[in-house]
Amino acid sequence: MQLEKSLADHSVSAYLGDFDKLIQFLLVTDHKIAPAGVTLKHLQSFTAWIHELGMTATSQARIISGIRSFFKYCSIENIVDADPTLLLEAPKMSRKLPDTLSVEEIEKIIQAINLSTPEGVRNKAIIETMYSCGLRVSELVGLKISNIYPELGFVKVTGKGDKERLIPVGQSALKHIGIYRKTIRAHISIAVGQEDILFLNRRGSMLSRVMIFLLIKDLVMKAGISKTISPHTLRHSFATHLVEGGADLRAVQEMLGHESITTTEIYTHLDRDFLRTTLNQFHPAFKK
Repeated sequence: MQLEKSLADHSVSAYLGDFDKLIQFLLVTDHKIAPAGVTLKHLQSFTAWIHELGMTATSQARIISGIRSFFKYCSIENIVDADPTLLLEAPKMSRKLPDTLSVEEIEKIIQAINLSTPEGVRNKAIIETMYSCGLRVSELVGLKISNIYPELGFVKVTGKGDKERLIPVGQSALKHIGIYRKTIRAHISIAVGQEDILFLNRRGSMLSRVMIFLLIKDLVMKAGISKTISPHTLRHSFATHLVEGGADLRAVQEMLGHESITTTEIYTHLDRDFLRTTLNQFHPAFKK
């Protein structure tokens, strides 16, 4: 998983945790067997078991995906003669539309930042960057100074599977990154190995994903917004506002770093009012 798929440590831990559930099931049902002994029937019984445990369809699908990957690997390495997951069905999932923020709500969040503190100056640069570029949290905390090209108006990030991509960055984000670097970051005692990391905590180390979550949760509360918001909401909002503005879906896919266009297509279903307005404006049947 680490060498061939370039997965992050937390992703590897999640996969191992999911696969451990299959091992537990086989032991509980007295099937002390090696991978080559696992059959489709065993796996169908396992999927019924995790369903009875009350797991959501999303969690079940993730576990089954991990098991499929494992047995594909076993098949390639000749550990098993046949892949028992070929006919294994995953639960049907409805595509839940993500929560988004309006432009006005994002402005409220930014205005809720206390710029009189060093953390506030940094946090404004963080929010501006996340919304301007549609970054994942892992991409934000790992953003390197050497990968910011202000003269070109681009940043380079490393996304899932260690895939690099270039993303345009707005002038406002670049401005606040510059202010943060000159007035705050320049006066921090930077930890060894963190010299190229842009956003640092007061000890000079990379920020954690949890810290970004808590930061945004605090700002949302101060801004008086009642929606359930996470760092990913800024990414959803970035994509939604692009699509609503008429951006090409392939361009949005490239900026988000989605492997499949079908993942990006969810943003075409977000704003019903936007779709209704478009129909009223352009479709002959709606002009009557």
